[in-house]
Amino acid sequence: MLVSEFDYQLPAELIAQHPAPERTASRLLHVDARGALHDLRFTDLPQLVDERDVLVLNDTRVIRARLYGRKPSGGQVELFVERIVGEREALALMRAGHSPKAGTVVQIGEASALVEGREGELYRVRFSDHVERVLERHGSVPLPPYIAHAPDSQDAERYQTVYAANPGAVAAPTAGLHFDQAMLERIRARRAGVTSVTLHVGFGTFQPLRVETVEAHRMHRERYSVPADTQAALAGRRVLAVGTTSLRALESAAASGASSGETELFIYPGFNFRVVDRLLTNFHLPKSTLLMLVCAFAGRETMLRAYRHAVEQRYRFFSYGDAMLIDR
Repeated sequence: MLVSEFDYQLPAELIAQHPAPERTASRLLHVDARGALHDLRFTDLPQLVDERDVLVLNDTRVIRARLYGRKPSGGQVELFVERIVGEREALALMRAGHSPKAGTVVQIGEASALVEGREGELYRVRFSDHVERVLERHGSVPLPPYIAHAPDSQDAERYQTVYAANPGAVAAPTAGLHFDQAMLERIRARRAGVTSVTLHVGFGTFQPLRVETVEAHRMHRERYSVPADTQAALAGRRVLAVGTTSLRALESAAASGASSGETELFIYPGFNFRVVDRLLTNFHLPKSTLLMLVCAFAGRETMLRAYRHAVEQRYRFFSYGDAMLIDR
């Protein structure tokens, strides 16, 4: 399959730069099992679930992953912490005028970060204090590259789900951004189940494919966990994954037989879904692995038709944009 087969035209003004005034104020495009399209509001979601369903949320918490510092020479350095691997150690992307060498010390406020070496595209960095403490004091919200403004106090609140619990993500599981606690209570009142998994979203989710054929792409690794009580809650029910990250966690556990670990599962058309029946998701970038995932879930032609419809109807796209409910 060619990567170019998963393309669509998106006017730049449809890329949402800010969240909706309220979490639940977005629109919802429902793609039913026949491929029919229904223009709804997100507040209609409770009417589309019942006691047959169990919603699976990703409870990862976004860390303040972007740091700015200076080398001894005075040169500026941007560190993007991709993964915390120890109390004081992390793997990070680094941007500087010249690539930092092992032994370079970057000053970040009162803290410092020693570059220990490279591991592929990432640098192994040892901090003078706990990584999480440095991020909390000096880090900024890691907004996606297509959001043009600098992070502000609104982003600190809204680029995080209301049920975020386990720190480790460097990008939000954006389908979950539409929920507030009142919406979750409305869903529970419909007797639908609500449970959770954890998948720490990595920066690779934004990396473009650098190959021409889909099969040649290799996915980045992400850590996941599917607790035993979550697995038990799925038995005999329709599984509605809230976000592609929840879906990847569930399908990774089913494919590997491991309830936790690292996954580089790449889902594209032809994939055999074992767990998930319904998917709530945002709209994804052209030629992205996430667009390929939803095409695998509902069919490429159906999805590209739904995306064309969304463009025509002026839906808002990407992380702060509107939502789509897809029935497989």
